[in-house]
Amino acid sequence: MKKINQNLSEANAEMLLHYLYPEMDDKWTVEHQGTFYRNFNRDLIAYDENTGEVQVARDSFTKLLPPGLLFSESSLKGKGQKNKINKLNDRQRLLRELFQPIDNVSFKRRMNIEQEIASLLDTKQQYVLSTYFHYDIKAETNEYIKQMAGLLPMVRNIRGDFKLIRNILATLFKCEVTCTFGRYSDTDQTRSWIPQVAYELIIEELTPERYEQTAKDLEELRQFMQEWFFPFDVNCVMTIKWHHQSMNDCKHWMLDYNTELKV
Repeated sequence: MKKINQNLSEANAEMLLHYLYPEMDDKWTVEHQGTFYRNFNRDLIAYDENTGEVQVARDSFTKLLPPGLLFSESSLKGKGQKNKINKLNDRQRLLRELFQPIDNVSFKRRMNIEQEIASLLDTKQQYVLSTYFHYDIKAETNEYIKQMAGLLPMVRNIRGDFKLIRNILATLFKCEVTCTFGRYSDTDQTRSWIPQVAYELIIEELTPERYEQTAKDLEELRQFMQEWFFPFDVNCVMTIKWHHQSMNDCKHWMLDYNTELKV
């Protein structure tokens, strides 16, 4: 099972699983590890998307049962403590297996609620973007722009934060992104220079077809971000680069994808 290593203590298991695997909302089998773990771990402890098993830091239905069903005052008295403890553990395990369907029903009900919440949030997002920003996210085909459009309600705090935009690009394209500042002019007069910020996305081993599609998506994203997330007097450039390692000096060269090397 996959362990959750990130610091996601504020996110519940239903939200994370619905976001990661929306097609498996009704296929999860939950195993409660008890709230003792909640003080030290996140709500979702581990999961396996192949088997549909989930471990959460919550109390199971057996927590509501009377303690007398598990043991009595004389359960651990007398000799043979080890065997008695093993019997208690077996009894507890059998009770967990007996009531696990109830835990599963409760968990799946919460998953359905999370699905409804996500649907309502999508509707709310569409309404906000269309009403206040005159932007139809349902008609958008560029997945990168779709994700970026979700930040439009916070555009006032993001616009002009070039380092934050670099981090956003790195997250969207899952690659290293460099950011440099300079000046730009479409004339020969230095008096017409305006500030410019250039982002280079280091994406390695792209095929010609994949490069063409990625460059197209990046240019559409650049135009969208130029309109919403950059000051009007700042020119934005986004290009795709590739680190090439020389066989002679073992140094990295920064190359365009249309660069040709000759020996």
